[in-house]
Amino acid sequence: MRKIAAGLAFGVMVVGLATAQDLPAQKGYLKPGTVDIMSVLPAGPVTGDARYDADRAIFKATRRYIGTPRWEMATKDVSWKDADMLAGLSCALGTVVTPKDVPHILALIHRASDDTQRETNIAKNANKRLRPFQIDAGEICQPAKELADSYDYPSGHTTGGWTWALVLADVVPDRASQILARGRAYGESRIVCGAHNASAVEAGRLSATVTMTSVRATATYLRDLKKARAEFKALKKTTPDASVCEAERGLISQNIFAPAP
Repeated sequence: MRKIAAGLAFGVMVVGLATAQDLPAQKGYLKPGTVDIMSVLPAGPVTGDARYDADRAIFKATRRYIGTPRWEMATKDVSWKDADMLAGLSCALGTVVTPKDVPHILALIHRASDDTQRETNIAKNANKRLRPFQIDAGEICQPAKELADSYDYPSGHTTGGWTWALVLADVVPDRASQILARGRAYGESRIVCGAHNASAVEAGRLSATVTMTSVRATATYLRDLKKARAEFKALKKTTPDASVCEAERGLISQNIFAPAP
């Protein structure tokens, strides 16, 4: 199995997002037990489940993206470093942002992510589902050893990417469509990468959405959101490269599940 270096990537998620962040782990907005994620998420696919067979077919079919621009995007989308996340979201945000520019926004994202990743990890450990490349042979876009100690369902990367998107959509609501489209593409990158099954990506988004529903109802989140909005409004805006953003829009709009031409 050829291994693509994950240095370009959107960060390695092993157990929880907090371990891959630039800032120290923070307590979330919710008390553990506020969300009963296991009562909301469907059980992970098992042998004989139609989703199990669909996941295997999708993994095999999406190996065709190896070496394409969409594969390159998926490889970049492995890195969870703040600088890489913000760079990857610059087109969606409509401005180039660095970590030093947005400490309040990052604190908001990190704290919400503590909640969403906790719930996803509960479901991961309950389902204990193998990753697609552990079921069928196929190349993936990051070293397999980086994923060996973490389960497939739900996808932690997808939970993280969707959390970033949901929070940033709250911070910059007039760019919500662009931000959420990019957040959806982060999850799809895990399918293209071969690191997660399609059902795990869907469950990762659902897990983040369910948890964020409770997070968004807390007075503390709303207080911190107000600071984050003011921070973004005060930024000196720098327009990202138009050609880069056009190419990204093309990749985001691509149906990765479409039959091969």
